[in-house]
Amino acid sequence: MIDLRRATDLWRRCDVVVRDLPFALLMALASFLPALHGKGTQVGDLPIRPFDDLTYVVIALECLPLAVRRRWPAVCVALVSLGFVLDQLRAYHAFGGNAMAVALISTGAHLERWRRVTAVLLSLAYVPLAIALARLDATERVEGYVVFYLALALAWGIGTWLRSTRAAEAERRRHVAAATRAAERTRIARELHDVVTHHVTAMVVQAEAARYLTAVPDRLDATLSAVTDTGRRAIGDLRHMLDLLKAEHDTDVALPASGELRTLVEQTRQAGQPVELEEEGSPAESAGSAELVTYRVVQEALTNALKYAYGSRTVVRVRYGDKEISVTVSTDGSGSRAAGSPGGSGRGLAGLRERVDALGGEFSAGRQAGGGFLVRARVPAGSPS
Repeated sequence: MIDLRRATDLWRRCDVVVRDLPFALLMALASFLPALHGKGTQVGDLPIRPFDDLTYVVIALECLPLAVRRRWPAVCVALVSLGFVLDQLRAYHAFGGNAMAVALISTGAHLERWRRVTAVLLSLAYVPLAIALARLDATERVEGYVVFYLALALAWGIGTWLRSTRAAEAERRRHVAAATRAAERTRIARELHDVVTHHVTAMVVQAEAARYLTAVPDRLDATLSAVTDTGRRAIGDLRHMLDLLKAEHDTDVALPASGELRTLVEQTRQAGQPVELEEEGSPAESAGSAELVTYRVVQEALTNALKYAYGSRTVVRVRYGDKEISVTVSTDGSGSRAAGSPGGSGRGLAGLRERVDALGGEFSAGRQAGGGFLVRARVPAGSPS
């Protein structure tokens, strides 16, 4: 089985002329079989003539050019047509005359330039052939010549249909590839947005706080260390995201480990945001993309809390169920916007809504009646990662 597979792969890597040559040789050899004598395509109904020395040339012209029918289709159809004309005028009616239909189909399917000119020239060449056959006392009637011409035109039409089908399939594949690349760029852009926004917001808030801690060296040193740690984490996450852009990289975005949600909350606390985390249950083994989306919901909600409600009490509640993960992030309205924090573009919440919707879940975000902001999401579990 392995040897057969290797042989098949080696055959597919061969030049197209090499792969088409066996069929051409087979047609030529079959033309000399006594059982197939007179079984070729014919027009004019001239009496069959025995083979002579010229027959070898005629059969060679009819069959051997099939080896280049995909590489040089115009050359192929010209030589096969010449051999076919000689075959009909000499009345050999060799089996190789059937190559005419093959040549027309291949030309219609593979000829790139001068397609209409080639079709017109072949049609014009048919007229003197019919006249020459009539002068040789051929018994074919006019309607017979017309039907034969239509049969040749049908062969050309089949090739043209194959060509259009192949072009349509290639266009469909290009569209699918373009859509896949666009979806992948969008996915990575969302990940970059979430990673960069969260880390940079935390760094800006921590750096702004450090300006007021110059008189407290211990707290200043801890704050600057937190900025450094956040920057390192940002660089690590960015390197991971950039690795995904490499052509040879075929893995998906890594799913967060079970402890990373608590790490995320701790990072936000270090930035000066009082955050409480309440978890119920544990992630299912088949949670897949649901766990990543849950992580991003919490990450974006905490980032917004740092931006617009700095210092406000924030509560993160995550409940892991058998069929879904429920998450709510509520922020009191007692805080204020952090000085120097970057403004929002609205892409974060919109991107979260799209992610949750893609998994068939529910997402909502808005101000609470008593003040503050509430983000709520229900993410179906068991989605493929």
